[in-house]
Amino acid sequence: AMLTTYQSYLTGSLFGLILTLACCRSSDGSLSESAPVVVDNGPDAETFKVDVWADNWSAMYIEETRVMEDSVAITTERSFNRESFSFTATRPFQVNIIMKDFKENDSGLEYIGSQKQQMGDGGYIAQIKLAQSNDVVLVSNETWRCLTLHTAPLDKSCEEDPSPLESCEWEIIDEPSNWKATDYDDSNWSYATVYSESTVSPKDGYDEVNWHASAQLIWGADLESHNTVLCRVLLE
Repeated sequence: AMLTTYQSYLTGSLFGLILTLACCRSSDGSLSESAPVVVDNGPDAETFKVDVWADNWSAMYIEETRVMEDSVAITTERSFNRESFSFTATRPFQVNIIMKDFKENDSGLEYIGSQKQQMGDGGYIAQIKLAQSNDVVLVSNETWRCLTLHTAPLDKSCEEDPSPLESCEWEIIDEPSNWKATDYDDSNWSYATVYSESTVSPKDGYDEVNWHASAQLIWGADLESHNTVLCRVLLE
């Protein structure tokens, strides 16, 4: 069955624009420091430093507060940049991720009509450190709970079809309401699938980060056909 209720997550909001301007690059092209996004500034609040890399796009929320959105839009065909930023919050809190691979349309394919027409493949890695001590307190791994919202193509044999919207089928589900809340029941979500560097082939910014040995590249269960994935993890 072909589900067509696809919800976009590109908001274009003022807050996203502020994050893009604040967290990204200085005039010489280097990554610049910015003030932490304040999620909570109570007496037990701590400041955390974060590194993420995604193929192609991701956003991070602490509970409902967006603390990072990829500075390169998902409409950019090739975008493998890393993002480094910080936020202030009080543990425990829920870390919520939206990750997307580039696709031209609901067929899930890219470079449509060219000799390079293909399914894309994703990949995501993150690490969170305490700003004061530089101790790693959270990394992406197989314990994260994830839900795939857009799966395409369902039958990979349509990959080379010149009219993929006619021959490919896809499945799209709505973003669950209140999924960012700490008390949301994600027990029916799958655990993240871990992939090797050789499978994901990370590039363009990935090597700029000294990743902790325990940080792993993750995605949905299928690196090629899972195109939009939500993930959740509690930082205690």
